[in-house]
Amino acid sequence: MSRRCELTGKGPMVGNNSSHANNKTKRRYLPNLNDVTLQSETLGRGIKLRISAHALRSVDHRGGLDAFLAKAKDDELSANALKVKKEIAKAQAANA
Repeated sequence: MSRRCELTGKGPMVGNNSSHANNKTKRRYLPNLNDVTLQSETLGRGIKLRISAHALRSVDHRGGLDAFLAKAKDDELSANALKVKKEIAKAQAANA
């Protein structure tokens, strides 16, 4: 399982540990990923995703999963999230 957010594409970064003597060793900064189930109003069901804490706050800020995916760029989304985005768009087109 990759350590990458399914909605924002945020992944590990690299940097240095710095000791008191200023010795440098490589390290990885991992994103704060959480397994969550987000509710889609259009589909009427929950979708399980592995997203970062920052993405979870962004979903709430934009007004839910449907609104977030409508504005999200396709190249940042995972295959699973892209599939859900297309399902939501198809359901909204059918309702309109």
